[in-house]
Amino acid sequence: MESFILLTNQSQGRDRIFRATQYACTLAKYMLRKDPTKTQMLVKLQSLESTMSSGRKLFRLGNTVNSIDAAKGTLYLTDPVLRLCLTLANLSRALYFICDNVLWARNVGLIHDIGKDRWSMNAMRYYFFSLVMNLARDAYVIAQLMVKKSQEKQYQQKANQHLSDSPDVASVIIPPLDAFLLLLIESLRSHPALALDTIKNLLFEIEVFNIIKFQMYSD
Repeated sequence: MESFILLTNQSQGRDRIFRATQYACTLAKYMLRKDPTKTQMLVKLQSLESTMSSGRKLFRLGNTVNSIDAAKGTLYLTDPVLRLCLTLANLSRALYFICDNVLWARNVGLIHDIGKDRWSMNAMRYYFFSLVMNLARDAYVIAQLMVKKSQEKQYQQKANQHLSDSPDVASVIIPPLDAFLLLLIESLRSHPALALDTIKNLLFEIEVFNIIKFQMYSD
């Protein structure tokens, strides 16, 4: 099992290369879409983008096992909130990959008697829920950092100095909001990876939500 997980983790590295290439093709197509002299180039970009997408789906065949193994690991976390959020996120991600694998099998002709739209919608819903759980984890960790930071004497001195040095700002912005934003920024300053992960999950969640909403309205 460990050897299989190691192999699929290496596949995830190749998936990132394929994803970057796929997104680059999408961006190039968008930039060249109004140029009538680039018709042949657009066809090639579309073909390459389709190939990258199919390759990524192939690389994701083993990710279900990885997600289930990750869920088994998070069951032993001592923090109950982190245990709940991460376990549900990994299980939802495993269900997403199952749906994604079924869709891949249908696209290559291995299976036929499934509803593509229904499986695609379920995949998006599972992926969206996993993002919600990851975002909840990020919010919980940030809240813990903010509580810890607010108890530091060095931060308390900085906060008092900030309010005294910026009376105009304090009069325009609601003081509790100003204090909250300062505490948030100071808490995340020493944890840039957490800030980037939160932004990434939030943007992905908005994108997937819009996709789900579009699919529901188009049915």
